[in-house]
Amino acid sequence: MAVEAIPVSVAGGGDALAQKKNRIQVSNTKKPLFFYVNLAKRYMQQHEEVELSALGMAITTVVTIAEILKNNGLATEKKVLTSSVGMKDENKGRMIQKAKIEIVLAKSEKFDMLMTANNTKASANTAEVAAVDNEKKEQESAN
Repeated sequence: MAVEAIPVSVAGGGDALAQKKNRIQVSNTKKPLFFYVNLAKRYMQQHEEVELSALGMAITTVVTIAEILKNNGLATEKKVLTSSVGMKDENKGRMIQKAKIEIVLAKSEKFDMLMTANNTKASANTAEVAAVDNEKKEQESAN
């Protein structure tokens, strides 16, 4: 079962799971890998930690996201939970068990410094591209 990453906030109640503002439900069919990596970075900036969750075949995607963030020095692993969830099979109409994983990542001590360095680098690259574009336009208008 594929689930889109949507921050859910329920006004006036609802279950505790739906109220987590720092949870990303990962699908391996909806969005590319780095969409989730970048979303997790944004969530960590806002909430200090992020919870990545997935069912079935998307579990490998969640593990990959967590490893990218950890290997880049942006996050530390806080908790890993595994379980099974009963769901109704869409084709056969019977109950099946799906594997589920939840990985909680916290900001690393270097997170803010690394994010600032990445943003500075991105800004410099954008400025460099703009300068090259302007130079090309000037050359074209001179010809």
